[in-house]
Amino acid sequence: MEVKDYGLSRVSGRVLDGPTNPMVTPLLTDLYQFTMAYAYWKAGKHQERAVFDLYFRKNPFGGEYTIFAGLEECIKFLANFKFTEDEISFVCESLAGSCEDGFCDYLRGLDCSEVELYATPEGSVVFPKVPLLRIEGPVAVVQLLETPLLNLVNYASLVATNAARHRFVAGKSKMLLEFGLRRAQGPDGGIGASKYSYIGGFDATSNVAAGKLFGIPLRGTHSHAFVSSYMSLDEIVEKSLRSSDGSSSCEDFVSLVQTWLNKIQWSNSLRNVFGETNQSELAAFTSYALAFPNNFLALVDTYDVMRSGIPNFCAVALALSDLGYKAVGIRLDSGDLAYLSFEARKFFCTIEKEFGVLGFEKMIITASNDLNEETLDALNKQGHEVDAFGIGTYLVTCFTQAALGCVFKLVEINNQPRIKLSEDVSKVSIPCKKRCYRLYGREGYPLVDIMTGENEPSPKVGERILCRHPFNESKRAYVVPQKVEELLKCYWPGSSGKAREDLPPLKDIRTRCIDQLELMRPDHMRRLNPTPYKVSVSAKLYDFIHFLWLNEAPVGELQ
Repeated sequence: MEVKDYGLSRVSGRVLDGPTNPMVTPLLTDLYQFTMAYAYWKAGKHQERAVFDLYFRKNPFGGEYTIFAGLEECIKFLANFKFTEDEISFVCESLAGSCEDGFCDYLRGLDCSEVELYATPEGSVVFPKVPLLRIEGPVAVVQLLETPLLNLVNYASLVATNAARHRFVAGKSKMLLEFGLRRAQGPDGGIGASKYSYIGGFDATSNVAAGKLFGIPLRGTHSHAFVSSYMSLDEIVEKSLRSSDGSSSCEDFVSLVQTWLNKIQWSNSLRNVFGETNQSELAAFTSYALAFPNNFLALVDTYDVMRSGIPNFCAVALALSDLGYKAVGIRLDSGDLAYLSFEARKFFCTIEKEFGVLGFEKMIITASNDLNEETLDALNKQGHEVDAFGIGTYLVTCFTQAALGCVFKLVEINNQPRIKLSEDVSKVSIPCKKRCYRLYGREGYPLVDIMTGENEPSPKVGERILCRHPFNESKRAYVVPQKVEELLKCYWPGSSGKAREDLPPLKDIRTRCIDQLELMRPDHMRRLNPTPYKVSVSAKLYDFIHFLWLNEAPVGELQ
């Protein structure tokens, strides 16, 4: 079997890797893309210059904003777009015996050198109808790009938006950890969720592969299985632990832990708060601390949080403190998270006051257990002492909405604008090659996104411009922008020689997302009944849309 070399392609003098997932090849598409490409070729239309827009029609999750993600993978796909002989043979066999040899020769020479791709920068806040991508090139090859580009953008943007919504509800000060790998839709879903959750505002992931691939910070401690695997303290054979500065050594760390547990149990403030703790749990915590004295964070709900987990954790943490180490904190994975976080914090405060261990009251409390937007919101309303949230299933599966629903529509061919009509007005496309701008008001907030024809003059700061709803005649407003930002930039010039935008590092994309969300007006961001953001067209483009609509719509006849 022939193996495709997707290793490296050179773009504008720079070496660019292939897509993260090696399954992203020219065959990752729908059959009808090949049937159309063949029909274009057969009719001699395959080289006609076409323009397609990739956009979505409605913001997800009942909100009024979306985060655009997946651009880097799209560019990597274009840079490495090339058929192998094995793939060409399979395509021609799949076309029901009607495929001529000349079409195989055409596929053999096909790449994206004649394609240009313009895009909104990855990590941007985006809105319905405004193109995320504009792809120009020979109609047959651009048609072959449709399905893979939609596949690379749809889920990426959906999960980045979901992550941003979780970040908005949790607040800026809380740490958000993506814990969804085991519940994600396969390996690709797991890797993608980690990457795009990070873009959307999460701080770290448990996914080791994503950490290696993308440089995302890793977080994780231990499971209930680790705790329940221990039966007693006698299982701990290696009991010694050197102090953090290396100046001394504790030969029996287990005894030090037991001493501290006894002190806690009989202290003035905590006497009679708890009785005998689970000794197998204490053994597990002690063993874990011996392995990771600089990063000790314990899962405390295997048996009983307040009667066992918290006291056992504190005993180990205090023993570590004697040797110059600082424990990280605890994780709660069940129960009443708000109540338990308050009780745990009170316990930590008592320890600090009772034993004079500075900073003990600030132990990090992490909560997990099928969290989502609603539970985060409920916790905020109840009040809680949680510092970090581990979120998995509802984040990575985008449980409340299965797909974003991006579409890929022809808007121009051979310099002739095209329109797609529908009885459902929301499905009517906006024709012609367009330029897209974001207009900002006096307070620095974005006011409106406006699309214009390619050759129309750009909106100017301080000059009044009429913004019209694309399809509703009565919805229109004048805007005097204080700042004008052009949205679409060239990320893949092909062989055109045009200047190309660099692909930024993942951290910069994440920063862009956070900064863009900061700029949004609060009423656009709220969870319930957010104010819709305005998307408009210029007066000239509005007139042209409706002229073309009337021109293309058949005229009925009454009998």
